[in-house]
Amino acid sequence: MNIEDIKKVIPHRYPFLLVDRVVETTDESIKAYKNVTANEEFFNGHFPGQPIMPGVLQVEALAQAGAILLMTKKVEDPSKALMVFTGINNCKFRRQVVPGDQLMLEVELGSMRRNFVTMKGKATVDGQVCCELEASAALVEKTGD
Repeated sequence: MNIEDIKKVIPHRYPFLLVDRVVETTDESIKAYKNVTANEEFFNGHFPGQPIMPGVLQVEALAQAGAILLMTKKVEDPSKALMVFTGINNCKFRRQVVPGDQLMLEVELGSMRRNFVTMKGKATVDGQVCCELEASAALVEKTGD
């Protein structure tokens, strides 16, 4: 999936769209990329002179990859649903993410009951783990435009 395909299934837009390309999906997993560039808005304040991608945005990138997986493989009409976090567990940050890095996002679905799902996510750069987590989310009805 390219960026235009991604924008058809999740509502995020610049500057908060944190998935640039999906390279692989199965019914239970996804691999996607976030290209981290020096032009990212968050680098203006995090941190001047030593830019580091905030950990919460790494978590959000994994969430968006998980949402893409759910919307394309488990939801009948993605235009009518949103995935929202209900919990984040065992989140660990292992390596800094800096401009020029390509963040590989890997998410695997766990259990899914009704509108609730669990997942495991891992973000890596050049094979080194940057962020890993377990999360839970709910699919809710989308309101508004």
